[in-house]
Parts: sequence; structure tokens; C-alpha cells
Amino acid sequence: MAAMKDPRPCSIADALALVGEKYSLLVLREVCLGNGRFDQLVRNIGAPRDILATRLRRLVDAGILTKRAYSERPQRFEYRPTQAGLELEPVLITLMAWGDRHLHADDERPMVIEHACGNELLPVLTCAVCGDPVRHEDLTSHPQAPGWTVRGPAAA
Repeated sequence: MAAMKDPRPCSIADALALVGEKYSLLVLREVCLGNGRFDQLVRNIGAPRDILATRLRRLVDAGILTKRAYSERPQRFEYRPTQAGLELEPVLITLMAWGDRHLHADDERPMVIEHACGNELLPVLTCAVCGDPVRHEDLTSHPQAPGWTVRGPAAA
């Protein structure tokens, strides 16, 4: 039997190691909505307090959230997104749009996001250079990790 090689080096896997757990993404949702106090997070997410505290510590340690005291006696904190956290908001919005399309009927969507133009935000991934919408059939992947091809490990 062939020896198991390390999995493909991947930024998706690296990002999921930080934010791929359900409660981490829901913390980001709430903090981006402006609900950064612990009691708000517990209520709106439904996570057990100990698990939520662990997720918050990880997100702060990773530089995705920042922690700021809002009360000295008793000492209480609120959490806010850093620039790295704000850069995850489009991921949340796109995930929400996918859920709306594939898991909810139009009249059952839990939330609608309005853009500053006054219209509902319907996210579309576009190329930053040409401005065209991104479609699967227009993409070509070029693995940069030594020893890897699109199909997997390169033959020795």
C-alpha cells in the first residue's frame, strides 16, 4: 500500500482552520451586524458560553476580531471586526445568498441586505481587471505548491 502523502497545500484549508467552524462564522455574522457584546452573541447564535468564549479567543488571537472594554465594573468587552474580519464579510454575504437560493423560498429568507444605493444586494464575483462576472468555465487553476498539479501530487 502506498504511503499517504500530505494533503494539497491550500489557502481554503488554511482559512477554514481559523473560521470554518459553524460558531466562528456566526460570530463574524453578528459582529458584522454590530452585535459584539458577549450576551448578544450568546443570544443571537445559541452557542454554549464556553464554546463561544473559545471561538472569540481564537478569532482575536488570529487578528480577525479585536476586543474592547466597554465597562470597567464589572469588566465587560465587546468584539469588533478588524480589517481582516471585514474582508470576510463578502464571504458571509455570498454564503447567505447561496443559502437563500438553495435552502429558502423567496418569502422565507431570514434577512435581506440593502446596498447604499437603496437596492437589495445580490453579490456577484467579478474579475478586478476586466470587470466580467466570474464563471466556472472561464477559470484555469495553476498550482503554485511544488510537487502538485491540478489533479494532485505530481508523479515522482
